Amino acid sequence: MPISAIARDPTAVEVTVTDDRLVVVLADGREIAAPLVWFPRLIEASAEARGNWRLIGRGQGIHWPDIDEDVSVASLLKAS
Repeated sequence: MPISAIARDPTAVEVTVTDDRLVVVLADGREIAAPLVWFPRLIEASAEARGNWRLIGRGQGIHWPDIDEDVSVASLLKAS
């Protein structure tokens, strides 16, 4: 009996920044969370600046223009 492989798509579709965590939802349903202390610019930014993000590289990364911060999905996956 063959087992179907689940297609993995490590591209970001949603980002949430709380007071202590960066949470990224991937297209395949996975969620990656990292402590905000790993990202000094994000931890010091206002809630408004943290909420102003956009996906870059077709979901390969996240950019926060107000604080000139970029985080790649690949780096988050390696760290988890």
